[in-house]
Amino acid sequence: MKIICIGRNYAKHIEELQNERPSEPVIFMKPDSAVLLKQHPFVLPEFSEEIHHEVELIVKINKVGKYIDAKFAHKYYDEISVGIDFTARDLQSKLKEKGLPWEIAKAFDGSAVIGEFLPKSKFSSLENITFELTNNNSSVQKGNSAFMLWKIDEIIAYVSQFFTLKIGDIIFTGTPEGVAAVKSEDILEGFLEGQKLFRIQVK
Repeated sequence: MKIICIGRNYAKHIEELQNERPSEPVIFMKPDSAVLLKQHPFVLPEFSEEIHHEVELIVKINKVGKYIDAKFAHKYYDEISVGIDFTARDLQSKLKEKGLPWEIAKAFDGSAVIGEFLPKSKFSSLENITFELTNNNSSVQKGNSAFMLWKIDEIIAYVSQFFTLKIGDIIFTGTPEGVAAVKSEDILEGFLEGQKLFRIQVK
């Protein structure tokens, strides 16, 4: 299983981090060791002083595909959820300044929270679906897929040009504005259309 992540897919988040708006989807990867195990807390790593939460809509691939046409991409997933792409922002900033890859800021152990999956058939439209992250019961990030620069099916089509998609692969589709640092004892909860799909304690 591989985790494929899309960066800079919401305009306001691009502005928030003062990044350049891309002309094509920005792709990075996380290894399977990045998945935070169920019922485990997220332990703040010693190598960073600034771990940010980034809540995202995620999809699970259900069959093998390569060079997928966008009009057929909907056939390659039938479950969606929400997750967190934890980011060591201080490390990422230093690496970006030097023009270096920033996997260590994004792909470290436990950096990928994957919520409970729901059938996509439960939702009337995946192009207008809301998701939210709360921290200690206060809303900190809200997003809607309507504001994606690239929709889910477009992402699948683009990614599949470079990587064969396999059963069980997860795609993180990008985060909206509102990213911020987490601290010990925070409780993070993720919601899709108001339904809670994960609860994580920060240690």
